[in-house]
Amino acid sequence: MKLYEQTASSLSQLLQNKEVSSVEVVLSFLDRIELIEPYVKAFITHTPAMALETASVVDSRRSGGEELHPLAGVPIAVKDNISTRGLRTTCASKILENYIPPYDATVIESLKTAGLPLLGKTNMDEFAMGSSTENSAFYPTRNPWDLERVPGGSSGGSAVAVSTGMTPLALGSDTGGSIRQPASLCGLTGLRPTYGRVSRYGLIAFASSLDQIGPLSLTARDSAMLMNVIAGHDPLDSTAVSEAVPDYTAHLEDGVKKLRIGVIKQNVATGFDPEITAAVMKTVTLFKDHGAEVDEVSLPLTDYGLGAYYLIAPSEASSNLGRYDGVRYGYNHGGDNIETMFSATRGKGFGAEVKRRIMIGTYALSAGYYDAYYLQAMKVRTLIRRDYEAAFRRFDILVGATTPTPAFKIGEKIEDPLQMYLSDVCNITDALAGVPSLSVPCGISSEGLPLGMQMTASPFREGLLLKAACFLEQKRDPVSLRPRVKLPEGGEV
Repeated sequence: MKLYEQTASSLSQLLQNKEVSSVEVVLSFLDRIELIEPYVKAFITHTPAMALETASVVDSRRSGGEELHPLAGVPIAVKDNISTRGLRTTCASKILENYIPPYDATVIESLKTAGLPLLGKTNMDEFAMGSSTENSAFYPTRNPWDLERVPGGSSGGSAVAVSTGMTPLALGSDTGGSIRQPASLCGLTGLRPTYGRVSRYGLIAFASSLDQIGPLSLTARDSAMLMNVIAGHDPLDSTAVSEAVPDYTAHLEDGVKKLRIGVIKQNVATGFDPEITAAVMKTVTLFKDHGAEVDEVSLPLTDYGLGAYYLIAPSEASSNLGRYDGVRYGYNHGGDNIETMFSATRGKGFGAEVKRRIMIGTYALSAGYYDAYYLQAMKVRTLIRRDYEAAFRRFDILVGATTPTPAFKIGEKIEDPLQMYLSDVCNITDALAGVPSLSVPCGISSEGLPLGMQMTASPFREGLLLKAACFLEQKRDPVSLRPRVKLPEGGEV
């Protein structure tokens, strides 16, 4: 039995039954990282000693008869924009290359309390701005299903680490699709929780009214177990809600009978890859065949979502990234005076995409343009939210494609920002509305690439999405959850 091939829930059971130790589990994943990481580059920082120390403590407590969290001893990887005390947190940016936070994010404290060993910090698009993990200041991450393709972004490192068996669980962040899109392109379950469901304290901000932390995993049950760890109110985050947290694993096997499913007309559009549309519609048939009620639904403001998002998110980024000036945060590149110092620090410290979004946001917020751009975008956001409220009066879950195409080639869109932004076209409106949304695998393309279907529910109904995803896992065609990584020198692992 190869431990690194097991799901988080399987490992949990093995550990609780004392069939394996946490140290054995961690060592299995560390061996896998050593084998696979040189080909995919999913991590920025590795923490083997830290992981083994946590595992050893968990084993000692378990052998002493202490009752532990079900995920105690199950390893995890974390996106490198989530603060970890004493461990560098770079946001994949040169400007924070040597930044070591003095505190843990709330989700990290929760992971430590539950006893999950941390295997490392994962690669990402710089400051979470991107859809391909090509915008990392260090190196691009490669999709294990085809090493010439992108894994999606900005949580591409977390997605690849799970997909290749280098970790059973990972945390990502989602501002406009950054969990769901890489989950789709790598064949995983990826959940963006309701805005405010998971604390953002310690998440380095991109766009504060949109950012949300969530899980990436092989299965819905694994994501549900991780949500049980990270969800809940946090007095350190004024946007974290006090809504009671359910047990997300409690109703996973309930099925979909009488569930009202709305197929979003705009997310199975004509311009999408026909294989994705076909896979989504085939999956919808599964729902219908097992007692769900299915009908089409239109979200008319969807066409305006991309434009609104790319005004709101860069505007908030422009404000949030103002602190990286070489004095308060960021490496100081020097200069004859404060103006040249700021210019040198930000010019050398930020990559092209981050600079582009800062400039867009600064322009949109500037005197004379605020009303025409940012304020107008916020009005559109309100109308988009109302679209969703109307749809949820008729339906329990809305479904559509997660991405308009399967994974594209590395370098294919990096020089064309508009084409890159269109990769998120299916994910933007959910984020603007603040509703929970989940990507689940729904097929494999003719080129052997994963295809994903996105499901969206009304606020705080993550459990409903996880239940529907669990149903699909049991009913879909049997395909390998993990890719065989084809090595450039021949062979596969």
